[in-house]
Order: sequence, then structure tokens, then C-alpha cells
Amino acid sequence: MNTAASTATPDPTTTGPTTGATTGATTGATTGATTSATTTMTPSTTTMNCAEAAAAALADAMADDAAVVALGEDLGRGGIFTQYQGLLARFGAERVIDTPISESTIMGAAVGMALAGLRPVVEMRVADFAMCAMDEIVNQAAKNRYMFGGQGRVKLVARLPIGLWTGSAAQHSQSFEAWFAHLPGVVVLCPSTPQDCYSMLRAALACDDPVIHMEHKELWSLKGPVDRGLPANLGRARQRRSGRDLTIVSWSAAAQVAAEAAAALAGQGIDAGVIDLGTIWPWDRDAVCADAARTGRLLVVHEAVQAAGFGAEVAATVAEHTGCRVARLGAPRVPVGYAPALENEARIGVVAVVRAARELVGRASK
Repeated sequence: MNTAASTATPDPTTTGPTTGATTGATTGATTGATTSATTTMTPSTTTMNCAEAAAAALADAMADDAAVVALGEDLGRGGIFTQYQGLLARFGAERVIDTPISESTIMGAAVGMALAGLRPVVEMRVADFAMCAMDEIVNQAAKNRYMFGGQGRVKLVARLPIGLWTGSAAQHSQSFEAWFAHLPGVVVLCPSTPQDCYSMLRAALACDDPVIHMEHKELWSLKGPVDRGLPANLGRARQRRSGRDLTIVSWSAAAQVAAEAAAALAGQGIDAGVIDLGTIWPWDRDAVCADAARTGRLLVVHEAVQAAGFGAEVAATVAEHTGCRVARLGAPRVPVGYAPALENEARIGVVAVVRAARELVGRASK
């Protein structure tokens, strides 16, 4: 078995990840943060939840750069998840702009703002609603730099909250990161911790290309330490946990589930490592391939539908370059139900991850 060391950014805390990040779109997205308030604090850290961390990141960016503006629905009241709390009072209605309910208009206006020299943050409320703005994202924001020979740069951040949202059913609970990973011209980020929500948003706002920033709807209340001086490392994965028997790769809320599953597996005699991609595109292929080659087994876990999910890209790349055993775990290809029993069928929980990991280890050992 190959014993090559992983190149993923190691986790310097005992219970959660941290970030690191460059600001150029050529390198990708940030990673980041501790996962619970019990993680060791340093004098420079403050405990925040993900919504507070995101609001702080935007406030700091707006204070540093007058070109940063925010526009979308419900921003004036702080956003539906409080991720814009206090910004209207501090920066005024000219920079925190409440818009009509028209996603194509919001995104189209933001593209124009960016081409005119501003750095707009575009709030889509939930990723599901961004479908009404796909032409502006796909054919305008993502293509402008290429089609006009670099004469214009669409320096915008589109915030598309993804994932299951309890009791919100099929039109408010989807995860589309694979769609945007397929789109040339954009960077795709999926934060999983409060530190991520701060550092990755700051890095996205410093990026000179359009960034699809996909925060999870059910992580807003997650608390953890946030160091405002800690940069995010775009395009670098984070090693949440090192393991000997298999590598679990995940992102967003599923990375939290994967970490819990790894702890449960340890009690069953299986030493599983966890890598949090953070950046979906460009993703850290080197780190993932190196760790999977070392353990000989890879399990990719994501909340999005398994069929044609981004896990397929990760699994295929690792299989091609390392020859190790691979497996995927994602949601079934069904709409998310409103009834709790149906909703739970679409959830990827700790029990499912543990089962998939045990099956992979058992299959690989035969």
C-alpha cells in the first residue's frame, strides 16, 4: 500500500478545522473553521455562529473597501438567516440594497455593477431560487472575462444557501454544487464551520472572478471560534482527522456528519480520516489522492443527490490516479419530502456513513 503523506492542510485544533486562503480566483476557494465552541480558543478568537461570522466578514469587507455592496431580498431586515444583521444601519441603503422579488434582475444588476467596478454580494435567499437567475450566472458572469478577452472582470460573490432545511420541502432543500462545478469561469465554495463562513467570504470578496458561495441552511446556528486574522486558503482541503484504514472526503454540512461518523467508527476499530474539501472548484486533488493512496480506500460523502453528484468527480479522479477502492454516499434521486419521514429519506446521517465505511473496508479486505 502506498504510504504517501497527505498534503491537505492539517487541523491545528483537537476537534475542528481551520482555514487558510489566498485571494486569487486562479487558486480556488477557502477552507476553514473549528466545529464547536469547546475547541481551544486563542486570544484573537471570538465565539460566533455561522450567521454572525458571515455578517462580520461582510461588515469588515465593506469597512475596508467602499466598492463592496450587497443586494438582494430581505437584506434590510438582516436576511432570512440573520446573515446580514446590522449592516443596513451601519452602511446605509445605498450599500445594503433591498430589491424586488426578481432573481434574474438582482443577478443581472450585480453583473453590471461588477463590470462598472463594484464588488457586489448577491443574495439569492436559497440556492433553489437561483434557478431564476441562471442565464445571468452562466452566460454573463461566468463568460464575460473569456468572451471579451479580459477587458472586464465580474468580481461578484453570489451567496446561494444550499441543503436540507427542516420542514421546507422540495423547493427549498436542494444542493447544486455539482451544477456550478461544471461551469467554467466560476469558483465554487462550500463552507462548513463559522471560521469558514468568515474567512472564505473574505477571500471570495478579494477574488477577481465570480464566486458561487454556498453556505448551508442548517449550519447558520453552528457555533465555534472565529479568528478574523486567519486567512482562507482557496483551493486547499483541510484534514479534519487523520486515519489509517480509509479516507472520507466531504464538504458543507456533510463534513460535520463525516467527522461524527469517523469518531463512531473509531469505537468500532476502524480508523477513518476525514478531509473537508471546502473548495468544490478548484478542488484539492493532490491532497485527496495522496491520502486515499495512503489508506487504500476512499468514501465520498455529500448531501446532494448521489447520481452525477460532485462525489462522482472525486471518486473517478482518485480511481484513475491511485487505483484504490472507492465508494460514494449521497442522497437518493428523489425530491425532498415535506413530511418528516420522507424528509429523513433524503438525509445522509451518521448511521449511513458508518454503514458505508464498514462495507468499503470489508469489501477492500476480501
